[in-house]
Amino acid sequence: MSHTGLVLTGGGARSAYQVGAIRALAEVAGPGPLPFDVIAGISAGAINGVVLACGAENFLRAADGLRTTWSRLTPDRVYRTGALNLAGIGTRWVRDLSAGGLIGKSGINYLLDPAPLHGLLEKALAIGRMRRHLRSGRLHGVAVSATNYHTGAGVTFFEGAAEIEPWIRSSRVGVRARLTLDHVMASAAIPVFFPPVRLERTFYGDGCVRMIYPMSPAIHMGAERIVAISIRHLRAPEDTARQEVVEKTDVLPLSEIAGVLLNAVFLDSLDSDLERLTRMNKTIALIPRERLGKSDVGLRHIPALVLRPSADLGKLAADEYHRFPTMLRYLLKGIGATGHAGEDLLSYLAFEPIYLQRVMDLGYQDTIARRAEIEDFFKGNGARRRETGNGRVAG
Repeated sequence: MSHTGLVLTGGGARSAYQVGAIRALAEVAGPGPLPFDVIAGISAGAINGVVLACGAENFLRAADGLRTTWSRLTPDRVYRTGALNLAGIGTRWVRDLSAGGLIGKSGINYLLDPAPLHGLLEKALAIGRMRRHLRSGRLHGVAVSATNYHTGAGVTFFEGAAEIEPWIRSSRVGVRARLTLDHVMASAAIPVFFPPVRLERTFYGDGCVRMIYPMSPAIHMGAERIVAISIRHLRAPEDTARQEVVEKTDVLPLSEIAGVLLNAVFLDSLDSDLERLTRMNKTIALIPRERLGKSDVGLRHIPALVLRPSADLGKLAADEYHRFPTMLRYLLKGIGATGHAGEDLLSYLAFEPIYLQRVMDLGYQDTIARRAEIEDFFKGNGARRRETGNGRVAG
């Protein structure tokens, strides 16, 4: 049986783009169950992936439910925004940093408390339904990835068919587990912003930190073709060169540094993995078919289709600063995030209805615009495509 994988990477509020793209994919696929039986999610993509897995019996309904949930999000439904809570966290940071360890162990390692998100997901995720779909064979495997803060390894927790075997690589491992809300929260715990999540006897954080090959979990679970949804807008090389000349500054706020670091965590790995998969597919095409069938080769051609934004999601958040809660706005201003300054940082935290709807709409429009290509891919006719300038690849 051929297995089709869906790969969803992370990006905080930017992951609303996936929601719009998923709604368009459901429309293209038409009525019926989820056309993906292997789902691999990382960070906020883990949330979206598990939601779809829970509703795998009806793709369109699951996609609509996901869109409805994201449409209703506000910052206070993701993290605590009360002045007392934020001030308390800030005070603990000042105390720990200024005391230099004199008062004992540090008790703070995060800036925002995601307790509201935990409560929201507790109601929204019917993981028991996902498990029934796995038992029935409607789903072959579901995985969420997190970063082990003690070992520095990328850990993929997966649940699925008995024939899926755990894997070990130099900096990443696959572990069979009974997936829970804690696994999902760990995968989405953006470093420093959200607290690490304890799983068994160690702490985990956002999976994008160490998952340099985000398509690999889907491949390990048996996916023979992959649809991946990126949140990175590919700039033309000439645009990058132009910015290098034009954008000069005498001041570098902390928000700009934080934005670049978050971009490095969330934006680059899927494209690097895509380049790697493309090279492997080209190499495999040179191997005689009869040789590929032998067990000692261990390689297979894997078509992949990557959907990505046609616009920079960071720049779409430039006007979001004034919509943030007052106390959070005050703290963000302290590190220089006031709009165009720090727009990348703001875009990861902007769980504001206007921004989320803007990003979901873009995801829907971009994906529907590629309807013919998507239909071609699902029919299997896209298997011999080659990568183009906008990052599309199917082999």
